Amino acid sequence: MAEDYDVILFNNKKEAEDLLEKSRNRIDEIDNELIDLISQRTSLAKDIVLAKDFLGIPIYDGSREEEIHKKIRRLSEEKGLDADIIDQIIDMLTTLSKTEQNKILRRNVDGKY
Repeated sequence: MAEDYDVILFNNKKEAEDLLEKSRNRIDEIDNELIDLISQRTSLAKDIVLAKDFLGIPIYDGSREEEIHKKIRRLSEEKGLDADIIDQIIDMLTTLSKTEQNKILRRNVDGKY
């Protein structure tokens, strides 16, 4: 990704300030979209854990996580992103999902689902 940018030559301070503001606004929009996507991803934990519980499958599925990491590393490399950093982000997302699944499973055992 870093190789895909053009060098911008500004004619004046206002052009640089305008681009900075526009870019920051777009980052804010993307951050909001990312939070929405993470929320959607995490909300699937209930469906996943209830199906796993019924099927007798443990919450942690090493082969599934390995598949995810391989796919993410490939996609990261295709986009020119640092695969190690993206891998860490995916680790955090899978941890979030497993944490949510554990909470749901405990509630299910307590008779709340």
